[in-house]
Amino acid sequence: MPLHELPSVNAVLTCMEAQQPLERYGRAPFTAAVRSILAEARTALLNGGGKVPTADEVAGHAYMNLIAASASTLRPVINLTGTVLHTNLGRALLAKEAQDAAVAAMAEPVALEFDLDTGKRGERDDHLRDLLCELTGAEDATVVNNNAAAVLLVLNTLARGRDAIVSRGELIEIGGAFRMPDIMAQAGARLVEVGTTNRTHAKDYKGALTPETGLVLKVHTSNYRIQGFTKEVLAPELAGIAHGVGVPLVNDLGSGTLVDLSAYGLKREPTVREAVAEGADLVTFSGDKLLGGPQAGFIVGRRELIQALNRNPMKRALRVDKVRLAAIEATLKLYRDPDRLAQRLPTLALLSRPKAEIADQAHRLAPVLAAVLTEDYAVEVCDCDSQIGSGALPLDTLPSAGLAVGAGGAALNALAAAFRALSHPIIGRIEDGRLVLDLRCLRDEAAFLAALAELPRP
Repeated sequence: MPLHELPSVNAVLTCMEAQQPLERYGRAPFTAAVRSILAEARTALLNGGGKVPTADEVAGHAYMNLIAASASTLRPVINLTGTVLHTNLGRALLAKEAQDAAVAAMAEPVALEFDLDTGKRGERDDHLRDLLCELTGAEDATVVNNNAAAVLLVLNTLARGRDAIVSRGELIEIGGAFRMPDIMAQAGARLVEVGTTNRTHAKDYKGALTPETGLVLKVHTSNYRIQGFTKEVLAPELAGIAHGVGVPLVNDLGSGTLVDLSAYGLKREPTVREAVAEGADLVTFSGDKLLGGPQAGFIVGRRELIQALNRNPMKRALRVDKVRLAAIEATLKLYRDPDRLAQRLPTLALLSRPKAEIADQAHRLAPVLAAVLTEDYAVEVCDCDSQIGSGALPLDTLPSAGLAVGAGGAALNALAAAFRALSHPIIGRIEDGRLVLDLRCLRDEAAFLAALAELPRP
């Protein structure tokens, strides 16, 4: 048994193949990787299999193992699912301006909580307050790390140990089985449900108001719709009911928007400015959905209520860091120039992309995809229905185009797995016995072609 022929650790560390991994990863990690490869080789030889590797071969295998182990699990993917704001794929893509601002904030110290005029301590909300007030018409504003946190902070501040009144038809559940009643419970508020699933009247709210009421909550059902025999109390009327007894109205818009989406060919959604104008004392909304920025939760509204939120110790646990603040500020500034917003904000650019442009791309790419697949697969251009995603406009789809790959069930699953295994994974969807690659979100055609080139040729 040629165990004595195995190269020593020192022999591997001093061979030519070891120099690059030693420089890249350092002596200790590379030595550990070499010992692991030698142990595997020793086990194989003891079991009567394998051959004695050379020092260069051991170094090469150790290097590959280190490369694989050091690769980020947060890998970039090519999103061809047809869902623009895909929660599992990270939702909104940041604008170039937001990317640059985030990198700058990472690279140097910044005046995060430092007032450059006075030389004294400042507030991190100051970087966004004026922008948010300008864009929404609110008196004051604050920001936390997502919209669920925004709602949690509001409930804990205004309704802890008190009643929070909400329509049964608005008791939403968001991703991961995260439900509004659960948020209320964690906030220490007592949930008071009024009305029925499909119909809630003004008298229902009035009948539930007591001296124990902390707030009235209106929730925009952005991730579902109740249709048919329905009734809801609109925000202006609900504001009058709440204010009549001195109770604040909180309007949770969920995936809120700062602009009229109908200007971009999408269905109209209520804007934050409209919610403020309709009498809501506080409005909460998300930053990484329709707004197109990084993950954040915004709260805008009456100054004294915002100040109360900022005094809550919970606010510190929910605050955002300098990198995200920089990206948020850069994103919000894009909204000052609505004429160029769709060109500069990736979310709006993808949502408003014309079907004809996507179809032209599909016709260009169809023969390329067919050429790298075997004859077992049939490739054709197809019409698609894209969706916005992340709970926004759940009943509305966007006409799109893509590539449909037909094959047997096992072959189709194998192809989808092969796409996911690429160094730049391609993520599509299996639908009606075909693997569909919706091209709405394909901005980098060269990256797609480079990824396809990794597939084995027929």
